[in-house]
Amino acid sequence: MSVNLSAASSIDVPRGLAGVVVADTEVGDVRGREGFYHYRQYSAVDLARTRRFEDVWHLLVHGTLPDARRSAAFAAETTALRKLPEEVSAALPALAAAGADTNPLAGMRTALSLLGAAKGFRPVYDIDAERRREDTVAAAAAVPTLLTALYRLGRGLAPVEPRRDLPHAANYLYMLTGAEPDPERARAVEQYLISTIDHGFNASTFTARVIASTGADVAACLVGAVGALSGPLHGGAPSRALDTLDAIGTPDRIDPWIRERVLAGERIMGFGHAVYRTEDPRSRMLREIARRFGGPRVEFAVEVERHVEAILAELKPGRELHTNVEFYAGVVMELCGLPREMFTPTFAAARMVGWSANILEQAEDSKIIRSVARYVGPGAPVEVPAVA
Repeated sequence: MSVNLSAASSIDVPRGLAGVVVADTEVGDVRGREGFYHYRQYSAVDLARTRRFEDVWHLLVHGTLPDARRSAAFAAETTALRKLPEEVSAALPALAAAGADTNPLAGMRTALSLLGAAKGFRPVYDIDAERRREDTVAAAAAVPTLLTALYRLGRGLAPVEPRRDLPHAANYLYMLTGAEPDPERARAVEQYLISTIDHGFNASTFTARVIASTGADVAACLVGAVGALSGPLHGGAPSRALDTLDAIGTPDRIDPWIRERVLAGERIMGFGHAVYRTEDPRSRMLREIARRFGGPRVEFAVEVERHVEAILAELKPGRELHTNVEFYAGVVMELCGLPREMFTPTFAAARMVGWSANILEQAEDSKIIRSVARYVGPGAPVEVPAVA
């Protein structure tokens, strides 16, 4: 079907494509005015509270929550895929030396491309649905190994081999620290991972689907999504939210510090969301997890949240600005022993599953995503000047 460009030029395009429906999906949805989001037909927060990561992973890529037998089989499938191909492992020291120590996510983009080549990933256009699923599971299972190895190599530490007797989140902490993870902290990280698997048609998910619509292989789709996620306006805020707590320092500085920045038009990291017009349900759940641990850091974060919301309500009346997932995500990950450099990579490790589900769904449609831009430059045609 041809595109009427003259008609397209007259369309009122919302900034950032806000509210524009670009596809149908069965993966999940975000109901911003209700403060609710779900994976397929289940509340995402309920899943985080009651299920294991592998079960929710199965739900996203297979479409159903597994029974005990299928849960064990899927866990066995994913644990077997944690170990990296030799060609990939051999390249990681060079990636770390090239600067991936300061940003493991950047190193993972290259490593993920190499993983796809080593695993023989083929364009999704050329393979059947089962092979596509196998490729997404292989990639998502290997990502925690890639990330933790890059982080450790960048600090002069040997990578820790994955274990097959540990669940996904516990194994991630083990590979990161080299120590047996505390069960309570492993469960907190697992709940965080589940809560961030998917969240509507955000920038990285949309990027993955656009690439999938071209028929590219799974690794290409995921690398594109990681590139979108790396931007500080998307996935880079958990550490910045902790930086805010550090900058404020003490309770007596909360009001003057926040007022000064709000009046200057600066953004308070960890507050406000593009979709939610009420409290972010992920933030609510992560606050509960933080309070389970308790301690001065948690008490201070709760106090900052209370003051910031009051100040924002006073200075920006009529706008619903509450904590988003990044605010308490940083607090929880810090409590669980994750370094700040690994906050966004950990987010990416979870989102791999959501991206995978969207890639699989998009690959079922053979139509390439081909949007148009509204031209606003000088009028055309203009005669090309001769070379003087």
